[in-house]
Amino acid sequence: MPTANPASILIQNARVIDPASGFDQTCDLLIEQGVIRAIGPGIADSGTNPDVDRVIDASGLIAAPGLIDPHVHLRDPGQTHKEDIESGTKAAVVGGFTTVCCMPNTNPCLDTPEIVESIAAKADKVGHCRVFSVAAATIGRKGQELAPIIACDQAGAVGFSDDGDVVESAAMMRTVFQTIAPTGKAFMQHCQELTLTKDAVMHEGKVSAKLGLVGWPRVAEELIIERDIMLNAGINCRYHIQHMSSGNSVQLVARAQKLGQPVTAEASPHHLLLTDQAIETLGTAAKMNPPLREASDMQALRQGVADGIITILATDHAPHHSDEKANPMPSAPFGIIGLESALGLYHKALVETGHIDLPKLIELMTINPAKLCNLDTQGLGKLTIDGPADITLIDPAHSWTLGLDDLAGKSTNTPFLGWEMAIRPMMTIAKGIIRYDRTGG
Repeated sequence: MPTANPASILIQNARVIDPASGFDQTCDLLIEQGVIRAIGPGIADSGTNPDVDRVIDASGLIAAPGLIDPHVHLRDPGQTHKEDIESGTKAAVVGGFTTVCCMPNTNPCLDTPEIVESIAAKADKVGHCRVFSVAAATIGRKGQELAPIIACDQAGAVGFSDDGDVVESAAMMRTVFQTIAPTGKAFMQHCQELTLTKDAVMHEGKVSAKLGLVGWPRVAEELIIERDIMLNAGINCRYHIQHMSSGNSVQLVARAQKLGQPVTAEASPHHLLLTDQAIETLGTAAKMNPPLREASDMQALRQGVADGIITILATDHAPHHSDEKANPMPSAPFGIIGLESALGLYHKALVETGHIDLPKLIELMTINPAKLCNLDTQGLGKLTIDGPADITLIDPAHSWTLGLDDLAGKSTNTPFLGWEMAIRPMMTIAKGIIRYDRTGG
């Protein structure tokens, strides 16, 4: 992160929610030298804190562990006209995120220890929050030759993925599982059976038929999930399903989890709030990979979160230049941005619908993604004495409407402009430094 000296900060009267420990109490937090020094009621009155640089009255606000997004595209290196580490982490802190994990579909591909180290060095210099790398599992993400997984692990990679591409070969996938398993890291799969999705631009169904567009069937996702679960049996590599879109996939994951297999899954805001009908009105702004599906899928994903089958929320933040998204549907790129609006959209999809409560939502955005990427071992995703001062202050009753002025990154490709939300990050503190502040204090 850009050079700055951590201030001593006293946060008073916040509802402190730490899902990792189950702590939920109105009290104070004292931050000194980038770490949390005290958590409890009346810290200032107790004499623990005789002098601080800033006192924040957080009455009515929630103090949560800094939000963590394990699935972000920063486009750096290679496509920095869309996003870069500086702009992407600025968008992150506006959304309340203190940690993001960047995907390897960069140019050059994030498939060597040198690139893993260079991402970390650049993030330390220009980033507004913590950045960790998810390294490629195969060289160039081409699925033909194993990447130097062990070296990337030792260089600091927090997971492995060919995201943007599936590992198509079953033999290679098995080798990937066998190689990653001893590291204790997770393999994160982009589940897309390629022979079923050639030239596809949206979900295969009534809307695609009506619009005359090539459809993308659910089974293209489901086949890869089922194949990988079978290949991983006996190897027991940690296996994570990215941006799940099919309602049927939820049942595949539930079955594997009941058998004790190390399978986890994530959902993104768009799959929890939109259906393929959005293509009719929003066009390429609603074009994603995997595609938006039907209302039954959306409801099954929400229920999967409620039932504890889907345990992680991740945006799949995918910036694209407006000129690219202005292309016709077949040639426009897949993907949307998501960092700045994630908390409000997840709240709309899951809390306001009664599927989960707010502490559970915070769990899905903090300690669970931390565990996925082994960041909990660094104290991230939780609030502990002498642990990292990564904290997000949230107003749980702040109504606002997403507009262009709320977007802090380089790209604006979101279908959610004009959407009203009922909760908002008000301050983001990373490494004890206030990186975003709209409290007015």
